[in-house]
Amino acid sequence: MKVGIIGATGKAGSLILKETLERGHEVTAIVRNAAKLQNESVAVLEKDIFALKAEDVNQFDVVVNAYGAAPGQEHLHVDAGRVLIEALIGAPETRLIVVGGAGSLFVDEAKTTRVMDTPDFPKEYYPTALNQGKNLADLQNSTDIKWTFISPAAFFNPEGKRTGSYTKGKDHILVNPQGQSYVSYADFAIAVLDEIESPQHINERFTLVSEAE
Repeated sequence: MKVGIIGATGKAGSLILKETLERGHEVTAIVRNAAKLQNESVAVLEKDIFALKAEDVNQFDVVVNAYGAAPGQEHLHVDAGRVLIEALIGAPETRLIVVGGAGSLFVDEAKTTRVMDTPDFPKEYYPTALNQGKNLADLQNSTDIKWTFISPAAFFNPEGKRTGSYTKGKDHILVNPQGQSYVSYADFAIAVLDEIESPQHINERFTLVSEAE
């Protein structure tokens, strides 16, 4: 499959890139600065996410959005998401997979309280969680595009090991057998590729949890 990865030089994007290559797919890194890309064998589309159009994304079977907004610019998650929705409307055969956040997951069965609304949620992460949640809402309100929004567990560990297994849920926060809401970036990348290769969640969000070390 032809897979484009936005933010391929970031923590999540680089591991998704690695997993995609290891599974034998044709990968293009969609990055603002190609000089930051460590793997010189990967095809590159050097373009800002905010400049992407239908003609840029329609060459791919799947586009992964692993864009991360800088502190103080968290609203750009919403702006970037809307640019991609507009581009995908003009590229109806291309699927979008979004690396989301855990903040918009629910903690109660009635879906009245999100993780980001709980008293112990770190204030420094709230702007990112809020705007990624708005991106999810925009996707849920969209028509004529194919998307999947993947929320990690609350503790999304960039240094965690690749266990090779995970448990999925839909819109509620999950915990592993140790009682932890945990997933490594490496296991998250596996889930992204599993969804690319065998779509189970078209036009919906899912979440996952894995064993901690």
